[in-house]
Amino acid sequence: MSYAANAYARTAQVALTPREAEAAVLIKAAARLQAIQDNWDDQQMTLNDALGFNRKVWTLLSSAATEPDAPLPDELKTAMARLGAFVFTRTLDAMIDPTADKLTALIRINRELANGLRGNP
Repeated sequence: MSYAANAYARTAQVALTPREAEAAVLIKAAARLQAIQDNWDDQQMTLNDALGFNRKVWTLLSSAATEPDAPLPDELKTAMARLGAFVFTRTLDAMIDPTADKLTALIRINRELANGLRGNP
């Protein structure tokens, strides 16, 4: 049974569309940040790793979305650039002066964008 479940999981990962893969990585980053926020006293030591992962995700997303040949309307490219800038600023702020509340916006943005990529309003 475990072999079949593992085979299915591998196939499902390969079959993801680019939008589904982007959504999945955003959810993973949000889950890591949420776990830290939920257990702030015990998980604070992993904060910089989780913020670094989220920053890498956003570096890739915002770079891809703002490429001149990206198949997005200009206003969406601008919105992604602004959102990326906000995420980078908030990430740096959370690294310099960490508080659990500073993670809320990052978590919410990741989840909302993931929902949009999946076609869920």
